[in-house]
Amino acid sequence: MNVRTSFAGLGAVAGALLLAACSSSEPAKPAESAPASTPPPAAAASSAQRVFFIEPTNGASVKSPVHFRFGSEGVTIAAVPPDPVTTVRPNTGHFHLGIDADCLAPGTEIVKGTPTWVHFGKGDDVFDSQFTPGQHKVSVQVADDKHVTMPGLCTTITINVTQ
Repeated sequence: MNVRTSFAGLGAVAGALLLAACSSSEPAKPAESAPASTPPPAAAASSAQRVFFIEPTNGASVKSPVHFRFGSEGVTIAAVPPDPVTTVRPNTGHFHLGIDADCLAPGTEIVKGTPTWVHFGKGDDVFDSQFTPGQHKVSVQVADDKHVTMPGLCTTITINVTQ
C-alpha cells in the first residue's frame, strides 16, 4: 500500500464522518446532565443567556490560591459606570463570586461589603483567592449596574481545595 492511497482512504473516511455529523435535521442539544462549568462548543450559536465557570470545573480538586475564570453568553460583561448609577444598561452586567453561597434570587441586590460575595465591578473575569482546605460551594452570578441580580445568570459548582 503506498502513502498516496493511505491518505486518500483517510480523506474519504474523514469526509464521510463529517457528512454524517452534519446531516442531522435537528441541531444537537446539550445534555441535561452536563456540568454547568462546561462552555458550549464554539460552533454552537445560542441566543440564550448563561454564565459559567471556565476554571475550575465542577468537582475539581484544586490547590490554594484557587484560580477562577468566568464566562458568559448572551449578556455583555462590562465595568460599572461611576456613581451615582441612576439607570442600568440593557443586557449588561458584571460578575460576582459567592463563596460558600448559593445563587441569589433574580432581582436581589448584592450589597457591597458582604463577606460572601466578591464584586468584579471593573468587568474582570479572572480572580485568585486563598481558600481553606476542604469542599467549597462557589457561585458566579451576574448583576446589573445597580448590583441587582439578573434572571438566569447564576451557576454554582463545588470544588475540593487540597491545600
